[in-house]
Amino acid sequence: MSLFDLTGKVCVVTGSSRGIGRAAAFELADYGAKVVISSRKQDACEAVAAELNGKYGEGTAIAVAASISDKAALHNLVDRTRATWGRIDVLVCNAASNPYYGPLAGIADEQFRKILDNNVLSNHWLIQMVAPEMLERGEGSIVIVSSIGGLRGSPVIGAYNVSKAADFQLARNYAVEYGPRGVRVNCVAPGLIKTDFARALWEDPERIRAANEQVPLRRIGEPHEIAGAIVYLASPASSFMTGQVMVVDGGVTI
Repeated sequence: MSLFDLTGKVCVVTGSSRGIGRAAAFELADYGAKVVISSRKQDACEAVAAELNGKYGEGTAIAVAASISDKAALHNLVDRTRATWGRIDVLVCNAASNPYYGPLAGIADEQFRKILDNNVLSNHWLIQMVAPEMLERGEGSIVIVSSIGGLRGSPVIGAYNVSKAADFQLARNYAVEYGPRGVRVNCVAPGLIKTDFARALWEDPERIRAANEQVPLRRIGEPHEIAGAIVYLASPASSFMTGQVMVVDGGVTI
């Protein structure tokens, strides 16, 4: 347990009202962390924070809504966290979007910009906001939830994949810059996970059967299976790991 102990650590998790972010928030709290729940809607955030406080004790979680496309809202997220707990030890950049499904050749400029802004630039903003205090203390962990899409092409989610590949490089570059002062930056690259993002696939018996045949483990992943990787990267267990991409995909990319 000591390798994964997060007692007293303050973790900000974006996109944590559902899916992988929500699962990560619960696992981080299970290992002792204080957790900030954030997504676009305050009521959804408050519902998850209330559940966490009910399970792990009052003061475990707070809810701060923030759209990742709004830099001022992200500043408020960071400021509210510091006002409540005085520090940020772990940042989990999980929120992302994909407003376009189809060939890359057909994407509109505003759709491509939205993907890059929400999936790359917002992570860069948040890292800039939380890193100074981590660098001053000489420790901290930043985790970007990317995707195996960043490792390969796609005829239908190409722009999303471009953004996820960019997240890999964002982590590598910040790892180089921050490593000498003890701050680590890594990515998790999930495969197909049972979230709302993939609902159209896993609710269709034929499509999910065909998809699972390509996966060595022959099944779709569950959000808690990515949450475990996030806990690892947030905790002292991964203290000698930075700038890396941890693939958790049931073996599909092999």
